[in-house]
Amino acid sequence: MKRAPLAVCAASLLSLTALTACGGGSGSEPAADKPKATASPADRETPAERLAKLMITEADVPGTEVKPPSKQDEKYLFAKSPGDVTTDKPACTPLALAMNQLALDGSRADLTHHIPENRRFTYITLMTYDTPDKAKSAFAGLSEGVGACGGGFTAKARVATAYDSVTAEKPVARGGDESLAFRATTPFRGITHTVHAQAVRSDDVVAVYFAADGMAMIQDRPGDAKLPAAVVKAQNAKLG
Repeated sequence: MKRAPLAVCAASLLSLTALTACGGGSGSEPAADKPKATASPADRETPAERLAKLMITEADVPGTEVKPPSKQDEKYLFAKSPGDVTTDKPACTPLALAMNQLALDGSRADLTHHIPENRRFTYITLMTYDTPDKAKSAFAGLSEGVGACGGGFTAKARVATAYDSVTAEKPVARGGDESLAFRATTPFRGITHTVHAQAVRSDDVVAVYFAADGMAMIQDRPGDAKLPAAVVKAQNAKLG
């Protein structure tokens, strides 16, 4: 499934300039003697449909606006697909993908929605995999990146962005089978901004949360947007 575009003015870490823009009948055999009916291909739930059901809505977090992407946002994308992203340290590529709402390696489908709060943006990206083991592998790559990229790295696609540091931190809300969290710093117009990310794996689904303060970038002041615990808890609970 093609990844959904980001919101206008979205806090896409690899495209920071976007932040400054804006029954049978009679005579039938008894049911017990019949073979079980199987769903036709058309009736089976696709990976994309499954993710749409798993994504939180405003009903899950009352008072919080959860917005899907729109077509007009595509011009703000850093990359249309994960394959368009390169880094100077390959181990750091999963981090770059996670902080730009791009699917981690091997996913069958992915879906991103965002929560705008005065240009402080929280993104939720859900990914589904063929098997739990493949989801574990993708999650492990992200975990390894946090450990290997503490000294920073540079990512490139439509633009290049430097990260000065990556630091592991405590998840705002644990969930699923495994969780991790990290923060990263990046300079923008000579000012250091801190962004936060968290990932959760639940069976064959991986969720990535990302938060950045777009208003701080517009106002040329340091930004440090935190992930909203209520949102993370609600999405974790929906994943099971």
